[in-house]
Amino acid sequence: MPVHKVLVVGGGITGSVLCLALAQRGAEVELVEISPQWFGVGHGITLQGNALKALRSVGVLDRVLARAVPFDMMRLRRADGGLLAELPTPHTGGPDLPSTAGALRSDLQDALCDAVHAHGVTVRLGLSVDRLDPSADHVDVTFTDGSTGRYDLVVGADGINSRMRQLIGIDTTPRPVGMSIFRVVADRPAEMDCAEVYYGGPRFKAGYSPISADQCYAYLLDENLDTSLVGSRAPLPLLRERGTGYGGTWGRILASLPEDTAVDYRWIEAILVDEPWFRGRTTVIGDAAHACPPLIAQGAAMCMEDAVLLADLVCGDEPVEKSLAHFMARRLPRVRMVLENSLQLARWEINPGTPGADPARIMSETLDSLTAAA
Repeated sequence: MPVHKVLVVGGGITGSVLCLALAQRGAEVELVEISPQWFGVGHGITLQGNALKALRSVGVLDRVLARAVPFDMMRLRRADGGLLAELPTPHTGGPDLPSTAGALRSDLQDALCDAVHAHGVTVRLGLSVDRLDPSADHVDVTFTDGSTGRYDLVVGADGINSRMRQLIGIDTTPRPVGMSIFRVVADRPAEMDCAEVYYGGPRFKAGYSPISADQCYAYLLDENLDTSLVGSRAPLPLLRERGTGYGGTWGRILASLPEDTAVDYRWIEAILVDEPWFRGRTTVIGDAAHACPPLIAQGAAMCMEDAVLLADLVCGDEPVEKSLAHFMARRLPRVRMVLENSLQLARWEINPGTPGADPARIMSETLDSLTAAA
């Protein structure tokens, strides 16, 4: 029997898309988000075609594309800005969608938040799950404020450091990949019309993508620096120091950043839960079950695909547990392929000159394979 009442834990991209997909299929949906304010962080995001396809399926694509910047290729450059290659990118969402779009995360999350409210989802902020009491035909939930609820299905979409993963007894934890990332939002130079990546400089690589008519998202992949730097306000002078040695448009972006620029700095981590993602009528999805380095720009797409497929299956005719098993069987090979290929790219970045390294081939093969239905 299809589920009727669903609790979604986590109001980020995964949880929001899931709420919309469930509501569109007639489910009664509640969303709890631990943050007292519900909005996206400010840096950029790359949405490849299969992510755009998922956004179209839940009705928010037009609003996202109204501010995002679509493009169908990427450029590879030397550290000094010289052109190495121009590569067309596969249309993983189908020929009628852009292969890629750059967007501001807050624009994406704002569109999702507004749509979730418009679909009648009950949203409760500053709240999470304290305890789960499962039964054969429901799950009783005690929240962190002491309130309770009963649901046909509970879904943890609460990210790579998922509390829900722990609550259902999955011990898998994220592990550092061995690289970190600086991110900034900057003024978009007039010549920037697609994503570009700079190789051969003093760090692993640098790059940028247009995300709106007048903004771009720029990043630097580096070794893991002191953990005290991790956060949304890393020192701009440190980024300037670490980014020295990159020229071209990237170098001009770095030099032009105002002194009050918000610099986000994170260690990159990965996780893949190999055991079942569900226990009874509770499951984890998205980054709570699988999260990869951003080297193929497929993290958000994998999460959105999870959300749409899960809603489709649990609102069908199969028993819930069978739907959850069917869901994981469909998703695990695909997310494993993306994760393993992303990790291979990271190893090659960390160990330049590795015999047989061929990043362009791995990226192309991965994206080509994702043109198949999720």
